[in-house]
Amino acid sequence: MEWSTLLSPRRERESSEKYRSSDLRSEFEKDYHRIIGSASFRRLQDKTQVFPLDKSDFIRTRLTHSLEVSSLGKSLGQNIGESILKYKKDSGFTPQMKEDISHILQCAGLIHDIGNPPFGHFGESAIREWFIRNLPELKFEGERVEDLLTEQMKQDFYHFEGNAQALRLVSKLHYLVDEHGMNLTYALLNTMIKYPVPSTGIDKESGNIKDKKMGYYLADEELFHRITKATGAGNNRHPLTYILEAADDIAYKTADIEDAFVKGFISYHQLESELAVLEKETEDSPFKPATKLRKLYQRGVEKQVSSPEAYAVKNWIISVQGFVLNCVTYGFTSNYEAIMAGTFGQDLFYGTFAEKLMNLLGDLAYRKVFSSRQIYKMELAEYTILDFLMNRLVSSVLYYNTDSEQDSLDSRMVSFISDNYKTAYRLQSQGKSRTEKLYLRLLLVTDYVCGMTDSYAKRLYQEMNGII
Repeated sequence: MEWSTLLSPRRERESSEKYRSSDLRSEFEKDYHRIIGSASFRRLQDKTQVFPLDKSDFIRTRLTHSLEVSSLGKSLGQNIGESILKYKKDSGFTPQMKEDISHILQCAGLIHDIGNPPFGHFGESAIREWFIRNLPELKFEGERVEDLLTEQMKQDFYHFEGNAQALRLVSKLHYLVDEHGMNLTYALLNTMIKYPVPSTGIDKESGNIKDKKMGYYLADEELFHRITKATGAGNNRHPLTYILEAADDIAYKTADIEDAFVKGFISYHQLESELAVLEKETEDSPFKPATKLRKLYQRGVEKQVSSPEAYAVKNWIISVQGFVLNCVTYGFTSNYEAIMAGTFGQDLFYGTFAEKLMNLLGDLAYRKVFSSRQIYKMELAEYTILDFLMNRLVSSVLYYNTDSEQDSLDSRMVSFISDNYKTAYRLQSQGKSRTEKLYLRLLLVTDYVCGMTDSYAKRLYQEMNGII
């Protein structure tokens, strides 16, 4: 892979030369303004990161998380770009390319979660499980829907994925000017495709990180191939995708610990104890996590802050992020040849001093937060909401836009779906077969549900059930 094509500024619809010549921004800077001005991006302010429908102003939402990923991504782009130049890792890499990758990563951080449904990653699981349970039971015009759909169509629903939905949303569903959505650059679109495989190509046993999940729906396969042909990435991960994923991991793993501390799931002493064990296991690491936390606590005591524990934890998070940023820069540059060849199958923490620390933070959040009774109770409520909405919406779209007449309840349900999504469906379904249209109508449901905020999903459920 070559940076000259990887940083493709092409779009599905190109602007006229007249407007390009009068705009001094780079194509990637233009992407930034398209994103932050979109309703889809604004809706992230009411989508869960960890704690659903939380009333605290401190707890992160998908919007604040995305802003943090954007900031970290840009910093990593600058650090890694400078490292490539300094150590002459690539004779074709220029200072302008360093600026471009920083802008691309800044934008990718903003939209990496834009396709996620309400209620965080649990919402994704709930939708997948709904299809696994119910698709075999659905019938359309007397035939089993499962028998009508192709294998890839079925697997798209059985492996429903927010990452694939993000590509679909920004490229087709954000209907502002035309059917090309936000009409973002190919370099940016390719960066946000974390898994360059279809649902039928998932292979969790391959040992390569790119095969873990699907990256695009069958409905968007032609777009995927246009993007990856233009960038030259093909079926490999775009090099910037590794950096985006690292920025995401740094943001959520450190933020989950901070949010969990604020909510009382993890105490200062529990964190210190876990880090002390890690510190003994990684004596060769230049970063001493437990020692650093204790020093910050002592500084808080000396400064006579109201809570030395909170002072220590929050400042420790900042120290960790700085340390891990340096490790990721090393991880990218030390594996540069394999990344550019498309053969590197790990994340950028692999083999660095940050690897075990990041694993511990993820494991700690899972044990203390995500497996807690409080979170389980919230997830049961979320499951009930999504299960109800999926039941109603799927049954209502089966005969939408067909020769069969819908009953009054179904037509009312369909009326709730955004006109943008219905317009996208009509455009995509033109000239398609009966089976393809049925597949697109089922995608219409996931499009609508994924566009919902947490509050909207909850309110719609309550209103439909007469809960005032």
